[in-house]
Amino acid sequence: MTKKLRPDWEAIERAYRAGSVSVRSIAEAHDTSEGTIRSRAKAQGWQRDLTDQVRTATKDKISRNTSRTDFTQPDVREDAVVVEEASSARADVVMGQISRLSVWQGISQKLAKSLSEDEVTEENRGEFARCLSIGVDAELKLIKAERQAYGIDETPHEETYETRLARVMGDTGVAMG
Repeated sequence: MTKKLRPDWEAIERAYRAGSVSVRSIAEAHDTSEGTIRSRAKAQGWQRDLTDQVRTATKDKISRNTSRTDFTQPDVREDAVVVEEASSARADVVMGQISRLSVWQGISQKLAKSLSEDEVTEENRGEFARCLSIGVDAELKLIKAERQAYGIDETPHEETYETRLARVMGDTGVAMG
């Protein structure tokens, strides 16, 4: 029989306080229950109030295009460490999205070039119109995704990145924190 390992409560506390992921996700990642995490958080006074600091640090990292720094001091529980770890993780996600967006930019440009070179005839008018509509829709979605990834339109009253991602993915049943 395999002995169950004790959860890494310091890592759980950092993830909880960062507020970047749901308690359910933290519980799954650390092989424990949501209730156990919530009980310990209440007993030890953990606050999930670092989200704004994480968001600010994430934007700073993206604008500087810095690389992720790993911490080797798991016992340090200062807010700055929690913010650093969570913002590094979020910055990595956004930088990955930006990288993937460049692929879609290339595809969109190929479609636009192809459509601009095609001659519209009576026979292909319907197909051309359909492709044009799809191309314009794709371009608008690409622009929206870029603006979101780069935080161009973000205001303090906008939904969080995690909520937006859950909504876009149609994952309405999952609490994001």
